[in-house]
Order: sequence, then structure tokens, then C-alpha cells
Amino acid sequence: MKINIDYTRQYQTFEGFGVSGAWWAQLVGGRNNRDVISKLLFDRKEGIALTAYRYNIGAGSKDSGNGNIDNPLRRTESFLTDNGEYDFSKDSNAVYMMKQAIRDGAKEIVLFVNSPPEQMTKNGKSHLDPKNAFRTNLDRKNYPAFVKYCLDVTEHFVSEGLPVKYLSPVNEPVWIWTGGQEGCHYSPRQAGSLMKLFAEELEKRPALRDIKLAGVEAGDIRWFNKSYTRELLRYPQTRKRLDGVDLHSYFLHAPFPFLNNRPAFLRRFRRYMDRHYPDMPIRMSEWCHMQGGRDSSMSSALVMAKVMWEDINLLGVSSWQHWIALSEVDYCDGLIYINLDDESYEITKRYYVTGNFSKYIPYGARRVHADCADSELLITAFNKDKKTVLTVINGTEKTKKIELPARSLFVVTDEARSLEEYENVSEAEIAPRSVNTFVFAEGEDEK
Repeated sequence: MKINIDYTRQYQTFEGFGVSGAWWAQLVGGRNNRDVISKLLFDRKEGIALTAYRYNIGAGSKDSGNGNIDNPLRRTESFLTDNGEYDFSKDSNAVYMMKQAIRDGAKEIVLFVNSPPEQMTKNGKSHLDPKNAFRTNLDRKNYPAFVKYCLDVTEHFVSEGLPVKYLSPVNEPVWIWTGGQEGCHYSPRQAGSLMKLFAEELEKRPALRDIKLAGVEAGDIRWFNKSYTRELLRYPQTRKRLDGVDLHSYFLHAPFPFLNNRPAFLRRFRRYMDRHYPDMPIRMSEWCHMQGGRDSSMSSALVMAKVMWEDINLLGVSSWQHWIALSEVDYCDGLIYINLDDESYEITKRYYVTGNFSKYIPYGARRVHADCADSELLITAFNKDKKTVLTVINGTEKTKKIELPARSLFVVTDEARSLEEYENVSEAEIAPRSVNTFVFAEGEDEK
């Protein structure tokens, strides 16, 4: 079976893959193996070459002890002190991991906020009280103070030479955050007004002339994405500071079958963007497998791979980022599992499958059309500088055989192999339940 690639049918330019440092970096940044972990994530030779690091600007629940947050790692330190001054020695472990990510190969930093600092919220907490669950926790009179704080923090990290590219001050605004972690609800209109103020204030800061806004990171592709996007892009001031719309790719099971057709929702939002904002890219800035229990096998890795394929090919995202890199809990939400009692860790198949994409698809590559006669194979092709990278996902229990357009480097991850490389392959056997990557020169030895 032959793989067909049409280089004349071109789609989005891809900016790479990333991961958030919330909240594991507060712990791992103080461990002896912190540099090993960073290399596993960001180094090209020793790791999977992730290019973006998302740093969480905390609200201060760790400093105050306020709020209903049981997991101590989900509490964060704030740079804002109670007397209104800044202490940039705070959150030192997480800041270290951010800086080390850049040293190991990450190209850009995204600063994101779950909740404004507690000193600015209505209830003095980093989340809402249940009795006010449907209201924002940030009073409009505190918008300017919140904007100033975020821009001051951004300017501090820029002054240290860090490649901060984006500031995302609103995170999953549709959800009603009443505990468990820091979070802040905003209506679409509130989120749009706040982002407009950020855009206006950024114009007044020459040191931040290259910083773009990101947002508003809605939490589920089905709910209110159009409403938040309309408000985000309503104002010319905001559009000037945007080079894309960021959203999260969660898709929790709903009780009605018609609400569980994920590809249909992706295509619908893609058509909406093409019709109303055709020049505005979409970025997928957060996803994890929302399933209880630790799973290091290909089962959850294949779920992730299918989501990545759908987001890249159906939604047309220009970057794709995991929620967290490391997880200490009994859940499918990390590429690497860590233990609290010691410094041991376990690498999952999700990590290696991510590497099938992130380690081989060049930053700035252009997606091109690729297909084959077998609809069970999920295929994606990227091209840059006459080099083609092809990913092939086989989620079935059957072995497939494919014929490649040129002799290739063949990289396979399945239950038995992890990013195992084979040189000079022209025909390949695609193992059951596997993710495969092929790298070849365009036009070389083509059949």
C-alpha cells in the first residue's frame, strides 16, 4: 500500500510542541535529578526536543494557605508581597526549571495565569466561593492592578534574557473554580475587556514590544469557544497583540451521543474560524488524558496520538502543548510519573509517542497533504527545507504494510519499542497499536 504526498496542497505552518511546568516544577526544581528531567523533555539528543515551556504565574495560595486546595503542589507562590512589593526570589524551583528548559533547547516561554494574585481577588482566595460560583473573582476596579502585575513579571523575565513570547492572563474562564486548584471565572465579555486592557498597556511598554498575548484558553472544544473568540477578537487593540487564538482540547464524555462526536466539533470550529477570521491561527495550548489511574502503556498513548492527529489535521492547529510533563498522582496526566517519597521516575509511552512528533517535525515546518488507501491509518505529513516528516498511527490490532515515497529513517514506538530507529527503509511493516515516524528528503529516490 502506497503513501501519497501532495506537496502542492499546503496547510498550516507548525511551531512545535510544548508542555506546562504546573505544578511539578515546584518539586522537581529542588531535586538532584532536575537537570536529567529537563534534558528528557527539551534536549534533542537525550530527550524529545519540546520547544515551548509554559510557566504558571502563581496567585499565592501557597504563601497564604487560603482556599480549598488539598494537593500542596497545586498551591503556588506569588511574586507579589502583602506590602505591594515584588520578591522575585519566590517560586525558585519552578523558575529554575523554566530557565533550564531554555538551556536544554526550548525556544519559547509562555507565561500563563490561572488566578490573579489573592491580594486582588474579591474573596482573598485564588478560587471562588461556592455561593458566588458564577461570578468572576476579579473586581473590575482591580483590572489595572492585575495588568500591571502581569506585565511587571513579564518584564522581569524578559530583562533576564528569557525568550518570553506569549503572556496568557486568562485560563479556562468558562469553568466555575471553587477549589482543587487556583482558577478564575470570566464571562466572554469580561475576558474580552480584560484582554483589551492588557493589549493597551503592552503598547506603553517598549521593553515588551515583542510580547504577544495568548488566550483565552477555553477548556473544552464544545463549549463557548465561539463566544470567547468573538470577544477576544472584537477589539483592534487586542488583535494587534495576537498572532493566534489559544484553546484547550479537552473533550469530556457527555450523556448524549451527538455531543461526543469530537471530529465534528473540530471541523465546525475550523469552518467558523475560516469564515470569520481566516488569517488567525489556532493553537492547542493544553491537553491531557482525563482518565483516572496511572497508565504507562500504549493504551493511553494511542488516545493521545489520535487527539494530536485530529487537532493537527482537522482543527489545523499551529502548535500543540501538553498540560503537565510530570505527574505525581494516580491519573493519566503526565508524560513521566514521579514519586513523592524518592527521586525515582517512570517514563510512559505517552512520552515516547510525543517524541515521534516533537523530535522529528522541524520548528516552522509546513503541513502538506498525505493519504493512503487504508482509512484505519492516521497520517500526517510536514515539509521543510526539502525534508519530509511523515507520522503514521496504527490504532488497530492488525499489522499494516506501506510503501514509502523515498528511502527513510523509520522510527517506531509500540508496546515493545520506544523511538527505535531504522535506517534506509523504503517499505515498512506498521505494527499493531503503534505510532511511526518517517523522515526522508523530498524528491530523493522517489518511486
